[in-house]
Amino acid sequence: MPLLTATDIHKSYRRTGQADTEVLRGASLIVEAGEVVALVGPSGAGKSTMLHIMASLDSADSGTVLLKIEGQDTNLAKLSPSALAIIRANSIGMVFQFHHLLPEFTALENVAMPALVAGLSSKAANAKANTLLEQVGMLHRAGHMPMEMSGGEQQRVAIARALINEPSIVFADEPTGNLDTDNASSVAELLLGLRETRNVACVIATHSLELAHRAHRVVQMVDGRCIGPGNA
Repeated sequence: MPLLTATDIHKSYRRTGQADTEVLRGASLIVEAGEVVALVGPSGAGKSTMLHIMASLDSADSGTVLLKIEGQDTNLAKLSPSALAIIRANSIGMVFQFHHLLPEFTALENVAMPALVAGLSSKAANAKANTLLEQVGMLHRAGHMPMEMSGGEQQRVAIARALINEPSIVFADEPTGNLDTDNASSVAELLLGLRETRNVACVIATHSLELAHRAHRVVQMVDGRCIGPGNA
């Protein structure tokens, strides 16, 4: 049974006095539980837009995104903003090209923050955050500010933060795009290992062919559509 099913997604961006820019033209994608899918294609093909719509960070003009929550398919487009916020907090993880860590908080505090927002006690949130930091090899940096860490270290902390509320799926938008070769490889290993370590599905929008070829499935975005095996 699919974990996520995006069907016939259309999205255009409108600018005053200009023709609409059609980014997605009926894109469809199915993601199974625990599967790592690489979404590839040239700049402007719609990878990030598709990712953001599936993660409920943006809305489609038409089409549906169904996410299985507690065994039931949930149509994200039919939920209120507050209900979507709860789902993003508890069922969806997001990793961006830039880490978006809060600069005034330590690595531990950044990772624990989503758990605190979700209602976990400070003691429990910090315990989970420490465990995740250890799993991503960053426990020794728990008390450090983001500016005191390298780009690769910052991205590892961002991955730990995305996992703190135990999501069923993580979306990663060019997660290695700002990293050197060694750090990119390290971050890729973390994302590709999510199935084995946490049974978390992962959809990665990437220009990196090396990262894409190590995923379970590669889906190309061409002219605003998803081309590849296993799509809706």
